[in-house]
Amino acid sequence: MKISIIGAGNVGSTLAFKILEEELADVVLVDINGDMAKGKALDLNDACGVLGSKKKAVGAGNYSEIRGSEVVVVTAGFARRPGMTREDLLIKNAGVIKEVAGKIKENAPQSIILMVTNPLDVTTYLALKVSGFDKKRVLGMAGVLDSARLSVIVSDELRREVSSVESLVLGTHGDSMVPLKNKISAGGRRLDELLEKAKIDELLEKAAGQGGRIVSYLKGGSAYYAPAISVYKMLEAIVNDRGSILPVSAYLEGEYNLRDVCLGVPARLGKGGIEEIVEVELTKEEEISLQKAGAVIKAGIAKVITAD
Repeated sequence: MKISIIGAGNVGSTLAFKILEEELADVVLVDINGDMAKGKALDLNDACGVLGSKKKAVGAGNYSEIRGSEVVVVTAGFARRPGMTREDLLIKNAGVIKEVAGKIKENAPQSIILMVTNPLDVTTYLALKVSGFDKKRVLGMAGVLDSARLSVIVSDELRREVSSVESLVLGTHGDSMVPLKNKISAGGRRLDELLEKAKIDELLEKAAGQGGRIVSYLKGGSAYYAPAISVYKMLEAIVNDRGSILPVSAYLEGEYNLRDVCLGVPARLGKGGIEEIVEVELTKEEEISLQKAGAVIKAGIAKVITAD
């Protein structure tokens, strides 16, 4: 098993370490700064020596090393800075992803593409269109992270173990995320049985702004530990053919009454990538919010799909 990661920055290198530590696959790190990728690969291999892991890392500045990869994870792109929204990154990262997707198509045409670069839903759409891959083999990481962030915030408020909290966030990876209130529970009880509506709305707003808060504190980048672990959870489901249902950015062709857009929805993941998009029952409010989220993404797509 071989997994390639395009972008050897914080998310990419943290993900690489987790993959190697768990012995999920061998890893190829590709970065425009080839020396950095090679140096990090050497360091990762030394870490594997300490851990006794049988897996290995390779660093490179070109895409020929990704040949034969079962999955290619894309973290490359410009990072968000304080004061920037994910949409501010739109034009900059669109150019990066168009180039990267073309290289993946050329060197790893049978792979699954897992997108991480922001703005996530637009870059997933671009990767799908540029690569020409089947829609099942192109997906984006967002909902796993957003759902986990909400669960942490709820667990802190209730002073319960985070493992007892369940959350599900659909829609965009950004201000138009759609948390499903009826799917939030703690200790088997729905959140609206434990907290007043005003407090729930406050927690939802806090979850939506968590990424921005992290950016404001770091002052030179964005979150990477939680995104990397979220990607790993998706990779593990794919590599080991788990059939796990996770929220992912997927291409929709009528599901949830949305078409020709990538958006966060529950999907069953296995060795083929997205094996099934799962349609859960939504309230009228959630349906409207999801449609609005789709419109936001379509507007972003329209801005970049024909850009040079």
